[in-house]
Amino acid sequence: MATGFGLWVWIGALGSACPSRGRDLSAPDPRACRRYKPPPSECNPALDDPTPDYMNLLGMIFSMCGLMLKLKWCAWVAVYCSFISFANSRSSEDTKQMMSSFMLSISAVVMSYLQNPQPMTPPW
Repeated sequence: MATGFGLWVWIGALGSACPSRGRDLSAPDPRACRRYKPPPSECNPALDDPTPDYMNLLGMIFSMCGLMLKLKWCAWVAVYCSFISFANSRSSEDTKQMMSSFMLSISAVVMSYLQNPQPMTPPW
């Protein structure tokens, strides 16, 4: 191992990466260690992803179409949109609205099949 080559030592408990000095892995340079701080969402527009909100809204619209118009394909699209919304949401978001959208889409599927138990015909 070369002396000028810095190795990255990952410290899981601290969540930081420190380049070591030469061969001595037990004493990393404390000046080179920096704790990771996520960038604020104003700087990074990728953190403000509107996909879960759009899918939640689409799921509610398709659920209402499935319930009111008795369209089975709308109810299944609502379930699909609810799954996408749930998969793309952050853990810090409020889950009440998402769960209500999911339950509305499931109820649209159940009610459309209770009213007409025939298999779904393709919409085309």
